[in-house]
Parts: sequence; C-alpha cells; structure tokens
Amino acid sequence: MGKTKGANLGDTISLVGQSFIGTPYVEKTLEIGDTETLVVNFGGLDCTTFVENVLAFSLMLQNQQKDFENFTNNLETVRYRNGNLIGYPSRLHYFTEWIRNKEKKGLVKDITAELGGVELEKPINFMGTHRNLYPFLASDANFEAMQKVEKEIAKENLCYLPQNQIESKEHLIKSGDILALATSIKGLDVTHTGIAIHQPDGRLHLLHASSKNGEVEISELPLADYLKNIKSNIGIIVTRPILKSL
Repeated sequence: MGKTKGANLGDTISLVGQSFIGTPYVEKTLEIGDTETLVVNFGGLDCTTFVENVLAFSLMLQNQQKDFENFTNNLETVRYRNGNLIGYPSRLHYFTEWIRNKEKKGLVKDITAELGGVELEKPINFMGTHRNLYPFLASDANFEAMQKVEKEIAKENLCYLPQNQIESKEHLIKSGDILALATSIKGLDVTHTGIAIHQPDGRLHLLHASSKNGEVEISELPLADYLKNIKSNIGIIVTRPILKSL
C-alpha cells in the first residue's frame, strides 16, 4: 500500500481508487445471508462498495494503520449510520444520508452548494415504495425502520449541481472528490457514485465500478459528456473527503 500515498489526500484517494481498476462489477454483494453482516469483498464491487473500500483504505493510510481489523473498523464506520452495524436499517442505503452521516463524523464535506448547486424538494422513499425489490424488507421490523429513516431524510432538501453547469465548474472539483449522480427517478436520490479524476486530456472523468462495462474503470468520456447519455440524470452531488482521524 506504500505506493498509494499521494502528495495530498485527494491524490491518495484517486491512487487507491485506481488500484482497483479491473476489479469485476458485481451487484448486491451486501445482500447475503439472513442478517446484516459486515461484508468484505475485494473480488467484486458495486459503485457504492467501491467508494466505501477506497475510503476505508485511505483512512488506513491517513492514520498509518496496518491491521485488517483497522480496515474492517473503517469500513463499518463508512458504511453504517454513526459507524455502528445494528442490523439492515443501520446501513446507509441512501447516498444523501451516507454523505450527511459522514459529514457529522468529520470524514467528508458536501461542497455542492459552494459550487453553485440548486436545491430540490423531493420525497426520498424508493425503498419504502418498492418493498418487493429488497429481500431484507420482507421483515416488518426492517421495513418500518426504513420508513422512519425515509421520514428523517425528507426533512432536508437535495442539493445538486445541474448537469449543464458541470463543465464550467469541473476545474473546482478535485481528483479524489466523491461524486454522486442525482436522478429524476421518483423516490430516489442518486443512482450511481464514483470518484472524480482529472485526466491528461485536461478534463474531469469518473473513476467508478461500471455496471455497463462490468468492472472498475475510468470513464472514457469526460464526466459532463458521460452524464448526457444517462436519461434520468439531473446533475451531481460533490463531496470532498477530509478524513479527520477517528
């Protein structure tokens, strides 16, 4: 891991992210067994577990940790509400809540508003309204707990940088920033997430676990152009990792 320490935190994060390039995209890696457990899977990643693994490793580098136990503790901190795994509803399923919970812990800062983001009032309740898509929601206790979570999320508006402003603002986004793709899909906040990375073409691209190409990769197109091909995309949420020591 020594080679993955960059000149600054953003560089470290993008180097750690690039070390996963070629890892197969596998969906639903966390939906296993009958109860929620801390799943560690380096053999297959989806867009969110890719970002979580990169942050957990970057925290290790930041804090000069070397043990696997440090990694699993970091992963739990990143993946679960307030860093505590207490069943399925404690996982931060909605990425907007994931961001806010990480902000409270001093791990990231949502900079979307500073970049000129706009607010959107939108009920976030996709899980509650699509119960049959989530095996763990067959449990009434899990379902009711997730409905409570959705009520809490509803108290805050979504702030996103509109798609048509990204190109003019991309110089303000740093390599290593976490990007979440905001969507017009009813009840959903974001559809995809990844890591910002500036490329030799002078443009901002997306380092992500791609379901389309089946692996972790850097988008061939610059981010602003890549998003134009996603019908439901309305823009991005930009979060800057700070990773204060836990």
